[in-house]
Amino acid sequence: MCPMSTNNEVSLGPMKLKQKTMSILLVFAKEDAQSDGFWWAADKIGYKCYIAHNPETAMENYLDKHPDVVIIDHRNSKHFDAEALCRSLRATESSEHTVIVAVTKRYALDKEEPSFLPSITAGFNKRIVESPNISMCMNELLTLEYGEVQSRLKLSACKAVFSALDNVSDAVEISSEDHEVQYVNHAFERLTGYSSEEVLGKNSSEIVKNDRNRPDLNDTINSQLKKGKYWDGIYHTRRKSGEILPSHCHICPVLGQGGKISHVISIKNSTTDTSHILKESTEFNLVNGGLHGVPRRKESIARIHSMTIEAPITKVINIINAAQESSPITVVQALDKVLEILRTSELYSPYFAQQNMKDNDPMTSDLVSGLVSQNVKRSLTPSYLSDVNSNSSGKQGHHSHLHIPSPVTSSLSQVPDHIQEILDKDYTWEFNVIELEKVTNKRPLLYLGLKTLTRFGICDFFQVEESVIANWLKLVEGRYHSTNTYHNSTHAADVMHASAYFLERERNKAVFDQMDEMACLIAAIVHDLDHPGRTNAFLVNEKNQLAILYNDQAVLENHHSALAFQLTWKDDSVNIFKNLETDDYKILRQNIIDMVLATEMKQHFQHLNKFINSINKGCLKMDETSSMSGNGSPDSTMMLNQLSAPENKTFIKRILIKCADVANPCRPLDVCKEWGKRIAEEYFLQTDEEKARGLPVVMPVFDRKSIRIPKSQLSFIDVFINEMFESFDGKVTITITFAELSFFFFFKYLV
Repeated sequence: MCPMSTNNEVSLGPMKLKQKTMSILLVFAKEDAQSDGFWWAADKIGYKCYIAHNPETAMENYLDKHPDVVIIDHRNSKHFDAEALCRSLRATESSEHTVIVAVTKRYALDKEEPSFLPSITAGFNKRIVESPNISMCMNELLTLEYGEVQSRLKLSACKAVFSALDNVSDAVEISSEDHEVQYVNHAFERLTGYSSEEVLGKNSSEIVKNDRNRPDLNDTINSQLKKGKYWDGIYHTRRKSGEILPSHCHICPVLGQGGKISHVISIKNSTTDTSHILKESTEFNLVNGGLHGVPRRKESIARIHSMTIEAPITKVINIINAAQESSPITVVQALDKVLEILRTSELYSPYFAQQNMKDNDPMTSDLVSGLVSQNVKRSLTPSYLSDVNSNSSGKQGHHSHLHIPSPVTSSLSQVPDHIQEILDKDYTWEFNVIELEKVTNKRPLLYLGLKTLTRFGICDFFQVEESVIANWLKLVEGRYHSTNTYHNSTHAADVMHASAYFLERERNKAVFDQMDEMACLIAAIVHDLDHPGRTNAFLVNEKNQLAILYNDQAVLENHHSALAFQLTWKDDSVNIFKNLETDDYKILRQNIIDMVLATEMKQHFQHLNKFINSINKGCLKMDETSSMSGNGSPDSTMMLNQLSAPENKTFIKRILIKCADVANPCRPLDVCKEWGKRIAEEYFLQTDEEKARGLPVVMPVFDRKSIRIPKSQLSFIDVFINEMFESFDGKVTITITFAELSFFFFFKYLV
């Protein structure tokens, strides 16, 4: 008699596994000598044994008892289909570690036996030819225990090992002796950006191949592996994105039958946020445990990470890298895309794809490209590089463009009645600056500026006489080019009026102090000072002296702000800043320059996105988390403190002057139409000159022979106006809804 079965200890490499007493489920429609043979054999060995007589009972017992072995009577199909039952068992989650055996008929030696392949396909692992002999049954069961069942136990342990590998921070790759990838863990996916499905079956060296590793490095590694030794050192890995990262790598062979390599294990340190400090010129080829230098290197990395000098963007990237360590692959891949975006130099600059433009509209595409880009475009006409002293309209002497005003009043008390009648409406949005231009002989800035600045208390703030303010306004208006159809003093007066209107909204009055108000109004007045009627791109293309002076960067905006201060400090009779304290002047100057530079259309989307992310979303988050007052509204004090933070006030002031600068489509229809014609004419003149001189045409759509002005304005509204005014209105409480109305008016009356 065979001794009773006991729990066996099974080894899997260094792992020690306990094999519990084997359990068996017999499935026989009727008990016979064969089923009795297995039953008594199991009893003698000490196995647990259960019996079922139909597929339904068999499934119930299987799901309840979870037997190690299922033995199914496959000798005939009269009572149930053995293969169908097997497939049903295999469809359950727990069947992966179950051995399913078929008992088949014994055929005479002269009779051909049918193939067992269909049964194997159904899920059977083994077959036993019928024999009721109890000793034979015992031997078969013992063979199963020490063979198939133990193998299943080891496979179950392997699953635990893989689960552990998927949760370590180092990138692990297992490949065949031919370097065909067979397994990678989650850390490998995070390090390389590839999912396991993308690399399994591929050559491991080809996946990460790059020119940063020494040409003979792979040969060196293979030489070590063939000797049964491991290689340790710095290995550069090419990520899916194309980025190349150095990492500390440990590669070792796994020896199989006959001492030959069966697998190759590669372990890489997956920390990517310290890659910039790894010296590419240093090689750490550590063979067979030569760990010389590694601890010192890690200490250096730790010291660098403990330093307090760290840029905000670096902190963000480090936080994202840390989050990737414990994230699923889908999240890791999404964060990889985030990191790629964060590593660009212009975080808030949009990428315009042609297919993303409305209806693939070439007019919209040309307009946006011309306004936000200063890149030189290829000319369709023969290239002509103008001499820096050529007589273009953008480089003519100032006086040929200036309107020199005749002596006018320097006091509001002396303003003529017909002018005063128009000025009396300046507190409304419907104020018509075009009418003021006509009655003042193209000097609206002086009259409107004097009244507006006085209303905001400029004389008290600057501690100067009203005559100084008037003289300064005359000087500034004189440096605007009256021959420009659009960028003239009337436009400056219009922008100042819009700025004043915005400043008098309740929310802005609560956020801004008088320094902010003065900065906004002065910036609006000088924001296009000495504008030549040509775009930045035109000046860059013709190699204008201003473009050379300002290195092609925000050429006009730098010129406007610089000239404003030069002129103001030139003569004491016009110097509105002369009595300011030094610190106050520095703050005011900084604010004015910042707002004037913000009017550059190239930076439009950067400023808008910063405003949305810092102001709108910040206030929205406060709405969700702040305490609620009795009437259900957010805490106004907290909201005001949030908006009044210096950096947030800067964002608001930038958007304020930008909205004022491009508010033409939001004005009443007749004013809106007039401004649309004026800006189009100015662009026509630029296109005419570009074609005449063989310069690149910045905005080809503005050809007076083919242009549709309303369509160009609609494109401008669609791309630049709608979102900005909606965002500005969202948290700064400006009661303007004219952008939507403009669409209606244009379509009804102009298109």
